[in-house]
Order: sequence, then C-alpha cells, then structure tokens
Amino acid sequence: MKLTRNRRLGVAVATAIVLTTVSATAIAQASQPAAASEQDQLTALYRAARAEGGKVTVYIGGDAPGQWDALSAAFSQQFPDVELHLVTDLSKYHDARIDNQLAAGRLVADAAILQTTQDFDRWKKRGDLLKYRPVGWNQVFSDAKDKDGYYTGVFYGAFSYLVNTGQLPANAGDFKGTDLLKPAYRNKLVLTYPNDDDAVLFGYQQIVNKYGWNYLAQLVAQKPKLIRGVPGSAAGVASGDYLGSIAVGGDARPNGTQVFSDTERFNSWAQRGAIFKKASHKAGAKLFLSWLNAKETQKNAIATWTWSVRDDVAPPAGLKPLASYRNTDPKDFARFMSDRAAVERFRSQVELYFGKVEGADPADPDATLGRTPGGF
Repeated sequence: MKLTRNRRLGVAVATAIVLTTVSATAIAQASQPAAASEQDQLTALYRAARAEGGKVTVYIGGDAPGQWDALSAAFSQQFPDVELHLVTDLSKYHDARIDNQLAAGRLVADAAILQTTQDFDRWKKRGDLLKYRPVGWNQVFSDAKDKDGYYTGVFYGAFSYLVNTGQLPANAGDFKGTDLLKPAYRNKLVLTYPNDDDAVLFGYQQIVNKYGWNYLAQLVAQKPKLIRGVPGSAAGVASGDYLGSIAVGGDARPNGTQVFSDTERFNSWAQRGAIFKKASHKAGAKLFLSWLNAKETQKNAIATWTWSVRDDVAPPAGLKPLASYRNTDPKDFARFMSDRAAVERFRSQVELYFGKVEGADPADPDATLGRTPGGF
C-alpha cells in the first residue's frame, strides 16, 4: 500500500521518538553504577563498624559451651578490627535477659539469633527491632524472613530421629517412632527433656498427634536416659552407647544418623536473627548479620551441616532441598510457638510422663553468664 506524504511524515516522527527513547534509556542504564558485590557491601559495613568503635555483642541460642566458637573465629579472621562477643545459651534464657535489659534500660545485646520465634514477632510489634535487610536478603526464602525486614533467618534447623545405623531398615525412610518401642531399645534410648526445649517439645507434639498419649507411656517404659541439651543426645548415639533419640538433631556419626521418616512429620524452622533498635553497636550488628547471610558464609559455614536459608546455596551432601520434603513445613513451628498458652498446656502434660527437668543449664553449667553477659 502506498503511503501518503502525511503518513510518511507520521511514521518518521514516530520512529524518531522510539529511537530517541531507546537511546536515552541506554544512556541512563550505562550511567548507572553496577550493583555492588556482596564482598563490596561487607567491606563498606566493615568500615562503618570500625568507625563506630569495632564492637558487637550477639546473643545466640545453643546448648553447649563453645558451640559457635568456629563461627566466631571465622568472623574474627575476616574482620580482625571488630571485637565480637558471641554469647551462647538456651534461647529461653537469652530472651529473658533481653527483655530484662530492655526493661532496665541497659541493653547489652546488639542482636539476637534465637529459636524462640514468637519473641521476634513480639519485639517487632512492640517496636524493639531495627528494620534491616542484610546482604543477600533477596535470596532468602520467604518463609525464613519477615516480609517487612525486621528479622531474617540465618539457617534452617531440623529435629527428627537419631538412630544407630545398624538398627535401620533397608530404606531408612521406612523407620517409624513405634520402632523405638522394640525390646532392642530398652535402656538404649537417650532423650533430651522435651519439656526443656520448645523445638524438641514440638517434635513430641507431632508424635502424640500421630500415635496418641499412650505412646509416651510406652516410651517411658523403655527406661530412657533423660538429659538436658540436644548435643548430648547426638553424642550418645554417635558413641554407640545408645541406639536412638527423638526430636533432636546433630552429628551422630560414626554409629548413628539422622532419619527423616517417610510417614511421620518432623520439625524444621528458620532460626531468626535481628538487631535491636536501641543497640549500642548497630553497625557492628549489621556487619555480623550480613556476613552470616552472605553467600560465601552460607555455603562454607552453614550448608556444610544444615540447610541454608538462601535459594542459591545447595543443601549439604545427602540432603534434598528442604522444600522437597513433604512431611515438614518451617512455618508450623512458628505457629506452634505463637500460642504460648497451648505450648504451656502441652508442656505440663508431657512433664507428667518425663518428670521435672533436672540438671544444670547445658550451655552454662557453672552458672556464670548472669543477666548481662557479653558487655563491653
């Protein structure tokens, strides 16, 4: 079709406008600085932390002295001019310390990494948390972070059965909780008090939901050894002194392994980390949490033993991506923890079977931490 003069003019003008727009866009894109690498971002955070004074105190959940020493050493090697106080204790004691410090007007903890998920929701609602998205935040799975950026998971925990490899069926996934009621396990179970640790307690709720309360009565009849702390259960199975444990995690080699049953649910959750709005060392806290969430740290210090919270870091050898396990949901534990009245009712009933918790705090056996550990 032959174009008229006016139509030819219109096409020419339109083409010129498009070309001008494309050129302007290309120029604008070329003039924008490239996104800073994670290492560049950490370098900038390191400068800020040194300018602030080079200090940071982090309260982290754990149940053995020195449990996170390797993490602390790795951080200090990379950032030698920032002094890190990484204080380990049971999460249920750390959250009490933080609440007391906030109430008393003397906050020592700059940041916290705990399994008590309900505390982070409460602290956020109360305005105690600093809104901060650490390095790599966009790569963190949505179920491991607060959508508004007030807390971010640093790793996924997972508690299930630990079993002596010689006791497992040909397909380890066929293992069931009822297997632990067999005669071979009598006097050969080491159990972390479920009424002492809410992550362990939730595992027992999943078992009771499947098998009923009589299962606990039968389990107690097996004469298990009861201890405080998850590492002790893992060590007992690892040594071969015991054949199994319930709703715990950890390295049970050389004699045991962690088992995820194909027919039973297991507990998984994102261990949350956050910075406090009244922190004395905000820059140091930002550096630590960003370093912990950075891809290199997640790959080399987290994904060697558990699932990373990042979608661009592969799980440890022998594990599938967490989302591919049909019988766990990281959000379930947070829902359980949010209803404190229900948690306490269930804990009280469980205590009828296992008795009151006995023994020293496994993370602070000499009771030396006090109310304000880690201060400068």
